[in-house]
Amino acid sequence: MATPDDAERTLNDWSRTLGQALQVLDLELDHARIVELAARTSHLLSADAGVISAFMVGYAAGTVTTRGRAETDAAIEKAVKTVLTIIEKDEQTEEQKGWTGTAQ
Repeated sequence: MATPDDAERTLNDWSRTLGQALQVLDLELDHARIVELAARTSHLLSADAGVISAFMVGYAAGTVTTRGRAETDAAIEKAVKTVLTIIEKDEQTEEQKGWTGTAQ
């Protein structure tokens, strides 16, 4: 049976493999943050929306000119926060559609 440590190790190995193949050697991902983003988007919209959100975050962060690890991390975090803000607004809208928003 796989453990959380096994899953994290697998993600680290996969990230390292992709980083080498794509020649993005100095990037270390916050896997939990990206997985949270994908999971919340998938839950709110559809399974494919999580994948698209994660890609768009990476693309948006990649378009920012950065110098060094700290600026790269900041660009990724800014993109993640932007998407999570949209998700939170949509989640609140969904909650208001139910009984809690009807004042009944």
